[in-house]
Amino acid sequence: MSTLAKGQSKEVEASYASINEYIKKVLQLIEKNEVTEAEAKWITKETVDGFREHVNPGFLEYRKTVTIDTQFAAVEWSDEGSCFKDVNGKKYIDCLGGFGIYNVGHRNPKVVKAVQHQLQRQALHSQDLLDPLRAMLAKILAEITPGDLQYSFFTNSGTESVEAALKLAKMYSDRTTFISTTRAFHGKSLGSLSGTAKGMFRKPFLPLIPGFRHVPFGDIDMMRKTFETCALVGEDVAAVLLEPIQGEGGIILPPKGYLKQVRELCNQYDALLIFDEVQTGMGRTGKMFAAELYEVVPDILCLAKAFGGGVMPAGAIVGSEKVFKSFFPNPFMHTTTFGGNPLACAAAIATIDVLIEENLPARAAEIGTYFLEGLKAAAEGHDDKVMEIRGQGLMIGIEFHNDEIGYALSKGMFDEGILVAGTLVNSKTIRIEPPLTISMEEVDQVIKTFKQVLNHLSEK
Repeated sequence: MSTLAKGQSKEVEASYASINEYIKKVLQLIEKNEVTEAEAKWITKETVDGFREHVNPGFLEYRKTVTIDTQFAAVEWSDEGSCFKDVNGKKYIDCLGGFGIYNVGHRNPKVVKAVQHQLQRQALHSQDLLDPLRAMLAKILAEITPGDLQYSFFTNSGTESVEAALKLAKMYSDRTTFISTTRAFHGKSLGSLSGTAKGMFRKPFLPLIPGFRHVPFGDIDMMRKTFETCALVGEDVAAVLLEPIQGEGGIILPPKGYLKQVRELCNQYDALLIFDEVQTGMGRTGKMFAAELYEVVPDILCLAKAFGGGVMPAGAIVGSEKVFKSFFPNPFMHTTTFGGNPLACAAAIATIDVLIEENLPARAAEIGTYFLEGLKAAAEGHDDKVMEIRGQGLMIGIEFHNDEIGYALSKGMFDEGILVAGTLVNSKTIRIEPPLTISMEEVDQVIKTFKQVLNHLSEK
């Protein structure tokens, strides 16, 4: 009997032997750059069966990549540049970008190289000694973020960044009231979900963290009245939590001057301003951070998604010293085992290098303007289907009159080799969030396909 199964029954030992054979087959497939037709069929079947029986069968109903009888799915297998391929070798232009994680492209060579080199030396840190890349990345962030943002805490995801920001705000003062906005999306862990607006995500988990109030995004008068009311009843506001441009809410841009007015209200009432730039950050909107676009400096800036370069899960919050010093006496008040690990830090440092060296924020602004104008021109004559096309940089939303049109358009474009998707909070709106490295030829192809699919839907 093997050491692994010593003391186990023969049935358990046989089970280990069987699954180990399966594991070896999977590992051998991972090593391959290309798979055979037979292997592709096996991978597809295992994927569909695995989702049905061991992950969540709901995904088979949700994904546009799955046939009606759920027997076949487009299974992604490899990626590069602005595209990915499924297991059968079909190539897709990625205009979803992993919900905004591929700002520097798929498997950017500089980011991959940095992670590989770090992996050859040390993958994770000891948790006790000082890890150098965390310090170096924090210094870089202090230099490139706006205003007096100086100290960083590193996370693994966007919702973790928001959680860290909320806890830091609570440590800063004894206040417990937070203002968020309608259509906001800040994540789905309990704290960030309390700031998220969509009832479908919130209701099953009520009551959430107390103290959150939601006001309409862009309504500065309601924001002001909420501040006044909270002060009158002794529930002073600790912080306002905002996305500078709402992503999951449907790519909603703020009214002119709105964010500056919110900043002024926070100053007036001694409340903190938290910008959730998980989706807008890292060059997406035409500036390194959307805060720069609107000339507003928050007290805490939340990052994730593209922060890891599309290679490593990575996130961060960056705060001013006056706020962050609440964590100084006991740095263990909020920790995470894997946040700020060497591989993630290497990826983030390389990502920032690519963004600066290739001037990708400015490129996003230029190509975004071209993209937006092209999509609007393609939608002319389809007012019965397309309600509005809006955006900033390469963060573009196409809003339809109903969910069904949006889904049909997304499915039609996918069939033609272009991936787009609806937003989580506003399903009538599909997003266009390609890598900032997307070529002009690819942009033209997306616009052409968008027009073709719209025309086809009109002929039905």
